[in-house]
Amino acid sequence: MTDNAGRLAGKVAVITGAGSGIGRSMAVLFAEHGAKVVCADRSGRQDEVAEEIGGAAVAVHADVSAAADVRAMIETAERRFGRLDVLCNNAGFGGPRRPITEQDESTFDDVIAVNLKGVFLGMKYGIAAMLRTGGGSVVNTASSAGLVGWKEHSVYAAAKGGVVQMTKSAALDYAEQGVRVNAICPGMTWTGLAGASERNPSPPPDMPMRAQPMNRWGLPSELAAAALFLAADESSFITGAALPVDGGYVAR
Repeated sequence: MTDNAGRLAGKVAVITGAGSGIGRSMAVLFAEHGAKVVCADRSGRQDEVAEEIGGAAVAVHADVSAAADVRAMIETAERRFGRLDVLCNNAGFGGPRRPITEQDESTFDDVIAVNLKGVFLGMKYGIAAMLRTGGGSVVNTASSAGLVGWKEHSVYAAAKGGVVQMTKSAALDYAEQGVRVNAICPGMTWTGLAGASERNPSPPPDMPMRAQPMNRWGLPSELAAAALFLAADESSFITGAALPVDGGYVAR
């Protein structure tokens, strides 16, 4: 436990994409700060993360593009822990890097289904659960690609731009009902998609990230810390924000 343990004491959180990367870091950090955590993923690795956390966590297999899975995920939180206070719609993937004329229709459908439809379904069922107990906090994982263009990532950028706008609009829908909706917008982050592994938990020193003014990779723990702030009561007057956590990428 950290010195700041208790920032989420008494709260119940659902985190998608919790099997690895940013989602895993969110799950572990939120539990350290007192939350009960539903670790949702379709990879199977959510079981390992929940086991690592212990009795404060439960694992759920969920494909966020499937409404039945998302409903079951939210119902698990309510049945196991009695309520839902925090929802992190974090599951996502980038798809292949190609110019738009070389992108396949099937790729478009898959990227939109997970990155955008998954956030829609999470908020649809998650916010309904929060309203039953007086409110809560939604933290969506968008991307700096949702704020500025990324070459050869037009489909992914469209999905994440949609997450940013869905976040802002949903925030207005529920601003008077005790539900806050915000997003974090990562830059290039050292996850499994970028080459991270148990053998390489940190980026090699000879592998800088010059596209980001800080000239380094972001770490999953840094994204999780931003999500913790938006989930916790200390950000109680913040809603509709899309927070870049990108080493200065979008500020250039």
